[in-house]
Amino acid sequence: MKNTLRPLPALIMALSLSACTLGPDYQRPELQTPVAFKQAEGWKLAAPSDHFLGDAWWQLYDDAELNALVEKLNLSNQDLAVAEAQYRQARALVRGARAGFFPSLTGNAGKTRSGRGVGSSTTRLPDGSTVTSSGGGGISQSYDLSFAASWELDLWGRLRRGLESSRASMQASSADLAAVRLSLQSELVQNYLQLRVLDAQQRLLDATVQAYARSLRISENQYRAGIVGRADIAQARTQLKSTEAQAIDLRYQRAQLEHAIAVLIGVPPAEFALAEVDALPQLPEVPSLLPSQLLERRPDVAAAERDVMAANAEIGVAKTAWFPNLSLSAAGGYRSGTLDNWIETPNRFWSIGPEFAMTLFDGGLIRSQIEQAEASYDQTVASYRQTVLNSFREVEDNLVQLRVMAEEAVVQQEALEAAQESLRLIENQYRAGTVDFLSVATVQTTALNNERTNLTLLGSRLTSSVQLITALGGGWHSDRLEEEPPMAAGRE
Repeated sequence: MKNTLRPLPALIMALSLSACTLGPDYQRPELQTPVAFKQAEGWKLAAPSDHFLGDAWWQLYDDAELNALVEKLNLSNQDLAVAEAQYRQARALVRGARAGFFPSLTGNAGKTRSGRGVGSSTTRLPDGSTVTSSGGGGISQSYDLSFAASWELDLWGRLRRGLESSRASMQASSADLAAVRLSLQSELVQNYLQLRVLDAQQRLLDATVQAYARSLRISENQYRAGIVGRADIAQARTQLKSTEAQAIDLRYQRAQLEHAIAVLIGVPPAEFALAEVDALPQLPEVPSLLPSQLLERRPDVAAAERDVMAANAEIGVAKTAWFPNLSLSAAGGYRSGTLDNWIETPNRFWSIGPEFAMTLFDGGLIRSQIEQAEASYDQTVASYRQTVLNSFREVEDNLVQLRVMAEEAVVQQEALEAAQESLRLIENQYRAGTVDFLSVATVQTTALNNERTNLTLLGSRLTSSVQLITALGGGWHSDRLEEEPPMAAGRE
């Protein structure tokens, strides 16, 4: 046995040293990246000491209740729990792929009973008589204790490429988890900011209803004094009831946003409520980034790029099918027909040896699998490039939206101030009896619409700022691909 095994270590070492890795080595696909964002003109650069897109980017809005809600989302959102479980699954697949580099060892111990059935046979004698005899039978048993080991040598890099693919898929899953988290956080922040804007509109309408109620009383007093006709009273009452209806409609919209926030933080809507506050969120300054930095910040871009890496490694895995596999196996143990003296040298058995296996003819199956892997790679490259293009478009869209709405806000504020001045003048004229109430109602409606438009525009600017932060990647960085994300949904 010693003479037989002596060349084996040398053979293994020689094969290991000559091992190669088939398939193309990964290179990041080339991209056409602009030098600067087209719509960044006029975008104020915030000082890094004042504002920074860190992990808790929602803190830019300086709202303690919003901060608490986002923390609840990070712990209890069920969509986030799904993505986190998918990441753990991908991480386990990496450990499984890494296990292929090591020998596997199995053991077996057992007892076997076997036997033959008992039968009879009939023999005819020369004198014509017959003799019936019974056949012998019995039960035998054997005891086995054995161990087996096997090890596949990675001569062509199949296991290495498989591990590379699994690791890239795990990193893509980590980026997917970050993308889901960022998207959910963005949705929560937008819902919360819109709810606070609705609260401001509710306060405006409630105050307007009180003002219109006073106008109705003035009209009724003037009617009793014979100064105005019943038409003024009807007009004042119509305006009051119409505004009350608008105020009631806001309650429905606010309830919907409150329910959406409850689901995002993993709470039944019936068990969640947000109290109204007087503070209105302020529009934050968002730090600017270069287009090249965007590719390092957005998790969806990182996930798409890791998918390309995984697909590239799968090409190498497919190409190894052209070449033979070499595996080493060894087995040994004890086998005896009796339990006594079972584990003794005479009952020992063993086997050891290498095994080559390769496909000699498959009708083009391997070639088709390689072509499938190459096509899958091309698909992921195109998807990666499209993801990058979409990321640039989203940033440009939100930049231009914020810039245009900032210009609109200036003009809208001027319109509001003019409407308020006009309202003050027309109300004085009405009290003096120089104009009818229809003129007053028209100016009051204009002033109210301008105030509501002002608040709606603020809500749109807040929403757009959240969308811009999301388009810039939030607080996520690509250097976290190797890190394990925090557990979600209260997992320990």
